[in-house]
Amino acid sequence: MGLTRGFELALPGGTVRGLRAGAEGAPRVLALHGWLDNAASFAPLAPFLQGLDLVVPDLPGHGRSDHLPRGMDYSFAGAVHGVLDIADALGWEHFTLLGHSMGAGIASLVAAACPARVQRLVAIEALGALAEVPERTVERLRQAVEATRALPGKRLRVFPDLELAVRARMQANGLGEAVARLLVERGTEAVDGGWRWSSDPRLTLPTMVRMTEAQVEDLVAGITCPVKVLFADPAQPYLPDPVRRARAALLPAGELLVMAGGHHLHMEQPREVAAAIGGFLQG
Repeated sequence: MGLTRGFELALPGGTVRGLRAGAEGAPRVLALHGWLDNAASFAPLAPFLQGLDLVVPDLPGHGRSDHLPRGMDYSFAGAVHGVLDIADALGWEHFTLLGHSMGAGIASLVAAACPARVQRLVAIEALGALAEVPERTVERLRQAVEATRALPGKRLRVFPDLELAVRARMQANGLGEAVARLLVERGTEAVDGGWRWSSDPRLTLPTMVRMTEAQVEDLVAGITCPVKVLFADPAQPYLPDPVRRARAALLPAGELLVMAGGHHLHMEQPREVAAAIGGFLQG
């Protein structure tokens, strides 16, 4: 069940493009990739997930989807409505969410906000949103405003050779060459002098305001659908193991699985990840 079919959807914030696998009429799964990744993030996993109608969009500003118009921000609140717009455009009233990293965070918010629509949730390498302590509210706000005002004057990096972009992505995420190439080939565009990332530079800006951990805990506790959470060992520095375990324990119907691997374990260990989540996705 490879991601061989492309699609595009005209949405209020611009055209969303992506990849699709499986057959209509099978359990509906909407897969959301991580920050600065794209739909190719799920290409290694898809062949091991049978019996699904799997839809994998490039989230707005990523991959081959349009950038959000000027004046619109890349926020978690906006992302929730973006996911619901995608589901509405597909004609999906009820569906399962599969998310990795940022995509798992967005999926968590959608599941908490729309319990009548989200049937199941698989969250890989994130659950809820990144939190901030209240004492850093002003500091974070100032940094975000300063970075936003300075962004128009920044020059985007141009790679004279696509292989250099692959190497850069390998170093940034500790990825093997094959999976890094998948992300790079869908996440770059040809320009004068070579190649550059196709993602919207605004995605690199700091978030102006984050939830506190107490707010994230309330959000996670409000996810009432069945949830399977898959984390890699070792844990990411921004989500220490005690914190992620404490969050997972708040799920009313949750199951936690920790597997040895890196942050992109769904790409580098797709067979093992599919064995852990495939049956759950089918319901």
